[in-house]
Amino acid sequence: MRNIEEVRAKLPLRYPYLMIDRVVEESPDHVVAIKNVTINEPFFQGHFPGHPIMPGVLLLEAMAQAGGVLLLHEIDEPTDKLVYFMGIDNARFRKPVLPGEQLTFELTMNAFRRNACKMTGRALVDNALVASADFMAMVVDR
Repeated sequence: MRNIEEVRAKLPLRYPYLMIDRVVEESPDHVVAIKNVTINEPFFQGHFPGHPIMPGVLLLEAMAQAGGVLLLHEIDEPTDKLVYFMGIDNARFRKPVLPGEQLTFELTMNAFRRNACKMTGRALVDNALVASADFMAMVVDR
C-alpha cells in the first residue's frame, strides 16, 4: 500500500492537481488507487453551484494519474522519469460523482513495449462503474 507521501514521491504532481490519495494495490499489470472527493475541492465552486459534480475531465485525469503509478512501477529509476499521456479512447461517463463519495480507480496494463503502453481504466463509487477509458502513454526522462 502506498500512502500519500509515497504517491507524491512517485508522481511529480502537487495540489491542486494531484488527484489520487492512496494506492491500495499494485502489481506489474494492475493498480488500484483511491480518491476521496470532498466539497472542499476547488472545482466545486463553479461546477455547478447548487449542484456540485466532479468534472468528467478530472475523472479522466485521476485515472491517468493512477495509470502513471502503474507504468512507473515497471520502470528502472522512476524518480528520473515522467509519464506523458498520448491518447484517450472510448471515454464513457455513467454516473455523476458527488462530494463525499470515494472513487476507486482500477487500471490494467494491456500492452507495454519499450517506453510506451496501453491501459484500460475504470472509476467506481461503491463498486458501481462511474467512468471508463482506454489510455496510451509513454515514459520520458525528466
